[in-house]
Amino acid sequence: MKYNIRGENIEVTGAIKTYIEKKISKLERYFETPPTSDVNVNLSVYNDEQEIEVTIPMPNLLLRAEEKNTDLYAAIDLVVDKLERQIRKYKTKINRKTRAKGAPKHIFAEMEKDLLASELEEYDDEEGVEIVRTKRFDLKPMDSEEAVLQMDMLGHSFYVFTNAESGDTNVVYRRHDGRYGLIEPN
Repeated sequence: MKYNIRGENIEVTGAIKTYIEKKISKLERYFETPPTSDVNVNLSVYNDEQEIEVTIPMPNLLLRAEEKNTDLYAAIDLVVDKLERQIRKYKTKINRKTRAKGAPKHIFAEMEKDLLASELEEYDDEEGVEIVRTKRFDLKPMDSEEAVLQMDMLGHSFYVFTNAESGDTNVVYRRHDGRYGLIEPN
């Protein structure tokens, strides 16, 4: 993995960089082949609170987590723990699903579906609608359960995907009651 570590209101020292690389590289044990993606790490300090955000975009999965703590090293440990939980949760679900279908037991590193995130565009009511960010991504076929899992891993309130059964573009979303909804075209 290649590391892209940026600091906002903090100088990224060699010790911090080494600690981050050492901790995040431990995640490689969950993959059959080490990921070749860039690891984006953003460090920031606001009012004596350290914040770390880690994004690991891979062809088969997008891992993202953020943590805040008064101690930078504790925040790093917490964010790595969160990423590890995401990987284990996703790996368990994928393996259960593939075993039920009679597929190979260890599928996590061989998944064929790209899992990418989408975000709501922000707008300013006073000057009309102003698109401040545009994102483009490939919609890969998956079922609604896998889309909900990806949405939860990213911490988003909705997720756009191509339904593997119908081929239509669908949206899953989190309802106010904590359950999930699915939007399908007519």
